[in-house]
This record gives sequence, structure tokens and C-alpha cells, in this order.
Amino acid sequence: MTVAIYARVSTSDGRQDADNQLIELRRFAGTQNWDVTAEYVDHESGNTADRPQFQQLFTHASQRKFDIVLFWSLDRLTREGALATLQHLQRLSDYGVGFRSYAEPYLDSCGIFKDAIVGIIGTIAKQERVRISERVKAGLARAKANGTRSGKEIGRPRVVFRRDEVREMRDQGLSWRAIARQAGVSIASVRRACGRLAERVEAAKTGL
Repeated sequence: MTVAIYARVSTSDGRQDADNQLIELRRFAGTQNWDVTAEYVDHESGNTADRPQFQQLFTHASQRKFDIVLFWSLDRLTREGALATLQHLQRLSDYGVGFRSYAEPYLDSCGIFKDAIVGIIGTIAKQERVRISERVKAGLARAKANGTRSGKEIGRPRVVFRRDEVREMRDQGLSWRAIARQAGVSIASVRRACGRLAERVEAAKTGL
């Protein structure tokens, strides 16, 4: 059996060293009579899959360059969350590549419970996807009930201002720009408001 070792430490400033993981993983592979054909080491956070060696590992797994992936523990492989972790393991299984956690012996897709482990992982991942889909649908339904996809009210909030005050400010000699700034509306809105007010005044005079 050929094995690829994956090790990860969170920093690249020398405060953590992947050698401790590698030494133990190599030793363990020897006890299993596995032939170590590749080693992949990342010095980055496990919160994302965008890690050079992690991506290389999966590329080579898809090409069946090894039979098993051996890692120290699940949180060394990834810290992206339950669903992403399960999906990574499922991808390896889909490629026909096994996996084994050194610190978590029950995470072994190569043992006598191989089919059970892979089946459980696939089922949990599927259920997690269903839960996420249900949450998304519920959020969209709630947003739609509130008027928009985002749940915000349709349109911009209407700015209310008194047209008579605008007229008074204009009579005091303030510019259209100054009035608009104080009222919190556009210059066009101020002009339009004054025009409508003037029309009402004229209509009232005509009625008299």
C-alpha cells in the first residue's frame, strides 16, 4: 500500500514545526508496512481549503498516485467545519483513496469497517446539505414576505420634509443647495416642492 502523508502547522514564522508530526507519521506508516510515496506540508490556517499543498494532495489523489492519506488528526487536515470536512473525506473515497487519522484510530477507511465509515460520512454530509438548503429556503421565504430577497423594505425610505419651511428658507435668501442640504433631499426635490407650493398658493388666490 502506498501512502501520502499530510501535515499542517498554523504559522510560517518558526513557532511551530511540522517535523514532529512527520516523524511520528512516518514511523506509524512503517508499522503498517505502508510505502510513503509523498509528503505534503502546509504552514497555514486550516480554516480554508485554499492551501497549496492541500490542493496538491487532492489533485494527486484524483490521479490515484497513492492508496491512502495519513494525517495527524482531523483538525490538522482541516478546520473548515463539519460539512467541509466530511466533503473532503468523501472526495478521497470517491477517488478510491483511503484515509487514516493517527490520533483518531476510528477514522480509518481502510479497516474492517471501511464501508460503514464511508457510508456514515456520506449520510452525514447529505443531511448537512439538506439542513443548509432548508435554512436558505426559510431565509428566502422570510425575505420575500418582507418585500425583497434581502428582507429589506422595497425602495428607499421616503424622506419627509415640510415644504413651507423650504419656502421660508428660500425667502430668507438661502441657495437651493443650502436648503437641500438642510432638508436632506436633492436640489431637484427642493425646487419641485417650492414649485408645487407656489401652484397651491396661486390656486388659492384664484379661488378667492
